Amino acid sequence: MKLTVLLSISAALFASSLTAALAQERIYRCSAKAGGTPEYINNAKDAQARGCKQIEGGNVTVVQTGPVSKPAVRVAAAAQAAPGPSSEEQRARDGDTRAILEAELKKAEQRLAEQQKEFNNGQPDKQGIEGRNYQRYLDRVAEMKEGIARHESDIAGLKREISRLPGNTARQ
Repeated sequence: MKLTVLLSISAALFASSLTAALAQERIYRCSAKAGGTPEYINNAKDAQARGCKQIEGGNVTVVQTGPVSKPAVRVAAAAQAAPGPSSEEQRARDGDTRAILEAELKKAEQRLAEQQKEFNNGQPDKQGIEGRNYQRYLDRVAEMKEGIARHESDIAGLKREISRLPGNTARQ
């Protein structure tokens, strides 16, 4: 009984999400007129008549804005008027940033060490079905290599960020 109710509810939810996805109209981008911004429309007949191209590969959100010069002037004036943090506050922020980055670096180095230990110089132990399915073993070894490369890249990035901080005493 409960299973039947649960299945019917999940089927209804799936059907409603499917119809919502299918109900989305196609979006077309029309070329800009004389230095203006491009126009986006969802009417296929108008798009075909105006020579617009269909946009594929994701949702489009268009936000209408006014002239750029007026808000830019206000933002620049507001940026000049706002006082910056005191040097003491900035040093505290830099110290917090350094502590966070160094903690992340330590975690990343530990994860790399664990993965390298498991990798065993390219000869990790076979697990379960891998004794009979050699391709699965090769796939896991390749994933491990990619993981090690990713961890090394993360570590290099964290070291780079730490070296950019003022008062650098980073490990390298």
